[in-house]
Amino acid sequence: MANASLVIPIAYRNSSVTVPDWLNKGDNAWQMVSAALVGMQGMPGLVILYAGLVKKKWALNSAFMALYAFAAVMPCWVLWAYKMSFGHRLIPLWGKAGLAVSQDFLIPQALLPSTHYQDGDIETAAIQPWYPTATMVFFQYAFAAVTVILLAGSVLARMSIKAWMAFVPLWITFSYSIGAYSIWGGGFLFQWGVMDYSGGYVVHLASGAAGFTAAYWVGPRLQEDRDEFPPNNLLLALTGAGILWMGWTGFNGGDPFAANVDSSLAVLNTHICAATSLLTWTCWDVIFFKKPSVIGAIQGMITGLVCITPGAGLVQGWAALVMGITSGTIPWYTMMSLSKKLTILQKIDDTLGVFHTHAVAGTLGGALTGLFAHPSLCSMFLAVPDSKGAFYGSKGGVQFLKQLVGASFIIGWNVVITSIILLVIRVVIPLRMSEQELKIGDDAAHGEEAYALAGQGQREKTIHNGSYIDNHIP
Repeated sequence: MANASLVIPIAYRNSSVTVPDWLNKGDNAWQMVSAALVGMQGMPGLVILYAGLVKKKWALNSAFMALYAFAAVMPCWVLWAYKMSFGHRLIPLWGKAGLAVSQDFLIPQALLPSTHYQDGDIETAAIQPWYPTATMVFFQYAFAAVTVILLAGSVLARMSIKAWMAFVPLWITFSYSIGAYSIWGGGFLFQWGVMDYSGGYVVHLASGAAGFTAAYWVGPRLQEDRDEFPPNNLLLALTGAGILWMGWTGFNGGDPFAANVDSSLAVLNTHICAATSLLTWTCWDVIFFKKPSVIGAIQGMITGLVCITPGAGLVQGWAALVMGITSGTIPWYTMMSLSKKLTILQKIDDTLGVFHTHAVAGTLGGALTGLFAHPSLCSMFLAVPDSKGAFYGSKGGVQFLKQLVGASFIIGWNVVITSIILLVIRVVIPLRMSEQELKIGDDAAHGEEAYALAGQGQREKTIHNGSYIDNHIP
């Protein structure tokens, strides 16, 4: 035993370099797994969900819009947007731009010299996890990427891919980073005590409001596509939906930034609400349309996941059940009934109903969090004194009002900034494809098609720009 140290691998002898004393291996492992789960929601989850839900001629274009966004966010994130979202305060709703790729990001946030705040500008302390800041950069990147992919669901089947390529970095820079800093990064809504456990506002309400706005400026699909838009592969869509659902384990379970009891509660509440919402939506379909709908079940699943997100680790299990029933009912009503009555909802062509599944469900989840947030659970996650929902006392009514104000800010900012970004892009790049490209679909946009059905894999000649083009695969 005296010579036991001689068998220790050399790589582990210098623990100050390889395994520093401050590193919490369990928390770091859970956070990396959570980040991977969130990332898989975007790629491949939403990529194949979109590919399956749209008309056959748009399968490839829809998948590519999601794939491009997932990749394009990364350089923006590490070069400037992460620090805008979680760095030094520039103004009360925005952080200073900066790099997130230096050696400093191999040490934990708590050891960085005044990384978040300076000159005593913090009133509400931020959580300081004991693992490399690089882990947090990756985790938060996955959230940013998923947000803009969700937004894409509103403008599928007509937005110019070149306009989309310009839109993604601009929106992440000027819209997403504002919401993230204001609510999560120490901005004014964070200081005020607005609750958003895992992105009901920052991710889902933002994507829903921005997507609806983008759909207005880009314009509607061809009338023939609006009239008839059958999913080309529902089994593929179900696969994407399943990845999205299971990926939400990391989406909500990773936001205590530790493998603790609150993360366990957040995971359980997430699945309670999702399952309850799916079943509730399906029941409404059966009651009113006499048949259960697979697409409806997917929509109900998503609204449940979105609704629980603002309060996943802040509410008790019974509240998650109530939130599931509510999220399977109110968005169902706005999508299946109200959208047929309100002129604005009929005029604006939101391809996959992102307004209902994310904006409505996100606002609903934030409001219900303001009602049901338990004081003891709030104290485990938030550093705001006496945080609690209205259900637990008169002072909780203030929290409910704060939640509504927070939602109003996210909606207003995204409507205005998304409009400005698209109007600027429109000056140099058309926002939508030409009429001819809209009739052709994937082949016009990419020179490729999702399904090669003619012969032994080759595709038939198609008319594009007035001439025949043989795009057969060699």
